[in-house]
Amino acid sequence: MKNRKTPADVYEIFQTLAPRYDRANARISLGLERGWKNMLVKRLPAGIGAGEQVLDVCCGTGDIAIALAGENPDLAITGLDFSPAMLEVAREKGKGLSNLTWVEGDAMELPFPDGTFAAACISFGLRNTPDYARVLREMKRVVRPGGKVYCLDSFVPDNPIILPAYRLYFRHIMPVLGGGRKYHEQYTWLYQSTEQFPRRKKLMRQFARTGLAQVQSRSRMLGACVLVEGTKPEQITTGENYERRKI
Repeated sequence: MKNRKTPADVYEIFQTLAPRYDRANARISLGLERGWKNMLVKRLPAGIGAGEQVLDVCCGTGDIAIALAGENPDLAITGLDFSPAMLEVAREKGKGLSNLTWVEGDAMELPFPDGTFAAACISFGLRNTPDYARVLREMKRVVRPGGKVYCLDSFVPDNPIILPAYRLYFRHIMPVLGGGRKYHEQYTWLYQSTEQFPRRKKLMRQFARTGLAQVQSRSRMLGACVLVEGTKPEQITTGENYERRKI
């Protein structure tokens, strides 16, 4: 795929950006990122019993895992990322939360037995992996039957009216806000990774092909940020089972 980075390239980008990652994200999302992540944090615990485990894949600097652990002290939260530098920031931010564990690992080869977790999520990370389908299969594998898989990410909006403004901002303004002169190249790539990411409906079909059922989506900013979720069936099913939900 055009401009697609290798796993080694992506690793170096996040190792480099880790110390400034949170501040840059707040700037480039115009302060909206917290609300987008809160959509996942509030949604995910539904139906999960006390003492169960939740996995945050590509956890980065740990915002989702830390929020889940803080708001759900009866759940055991694990954050996994391949970047030691990102995990170092996450560990510092998550100090004092006894129900929170950090693991260095590969999203395409999760180091957990089948059915370990009640739910698994990935936020703003799937688009940075080399094989989306493989990551979703791994997330489904480590979730118990009846458990949920969630993906929160940036998408190119479906609405053609706002598309020109979206592309103007993310192509030309966002790299400057996020990276300035020194890290402009890295943030230009983050725009490219969003452009290359499947559109909302295509990702929902991928969820279904992975074998997840009851696939649905929730959006913010006219589709620029979308939460897709699916359920691991009690029994294996086939076919595309999904619905679109807008709020």
